Amino acid sequence: MTAKDIIAYMESQQDERQRKVLMRFFKTGKGEYGEGDEFLGLKVPQTREVVRAAVKDFTLEEVPELLMSKWHEVRLCGLLILVAKFEKLATKKLTGDEAAIRGRDEILTMYLKYAERANNWDLVDLSVHKILGAWLLLPSRLGDRDYKIGVLDALAHSSNLWKQRMSMVCTWKTSQQGDAFWCLRYAEMHLHHPHDLMHKAVGWMLRELGKRISMDLLRDFLHGHAHEMPRTALRYAIEKMPERERQYWMKKQ
Repeated sequence: MTAKDIIAYMESQQDERQRKVLMRFFKTGKGEYGEGDEFLGLKVPQTREVVRAAVKDFTLEEVPELLMSKWHEVRLCGLLILVAKFEKLATKKLTGDEAAIRGRDEILTMYLKYAERANNWDLVDLSVHKILGAWLLLPSRLGDRDYKIGVLDALAHSSNLWKQRMSMVCTWKTSQQGDAFWCLRYAEMHLHHPHDLMHKAVGWMLRELGKRISMDLLRDFLHGHAHEMPRTALRYAIEKMPERERQYWMKKQ
């Protein structure tokens, strides 16, 4: 199966009614964050079915053609193929395998090269923690921990909203694995970001840190920053706390 085969098949499944729903949901109107994006009207499970059918024999060299597609769902398909290929090389058995390390680095490099093609929150959120987030915790021949921090810093300081979101949401995986450094670093870095989508991402990742690692660690962050956090970020961060404690933190603003 080639990229052209996948695109032709996905185009044949176009659903005009669902397309209009998705274009409204993902804010594709003039001046909105998804301005100009085009949809076929496929639901995520449909795209995942394509990925399952294609990924085994689909070469990495074909993925860029999917990522460069004008269709949102085709780009998602390309990203999910990268996820599937990365996860196959990231099992415990293959953690230190040289061929697997090189393969993961190659996928990560491609993901970053085409990062701007993940140009809506769902494209970022369904892929970044499973590729970039996992890569942060695995051996790499591209560079050491300082190199990895540099990769995320470059995304965080980019002028592109979706790259910025990548630097935050990738910490979902690192928090799942008990490493708080990444979430705390980028939550603080993005604390005063002007966009609501980043407020939500920061709060969501802080909530995950509290859930996965330590509520006390989350509280320590809030003691230092609750007074200056965007209200949405704070509300997301404390969502799983008891009502009385949520009220306590909200009054800090």
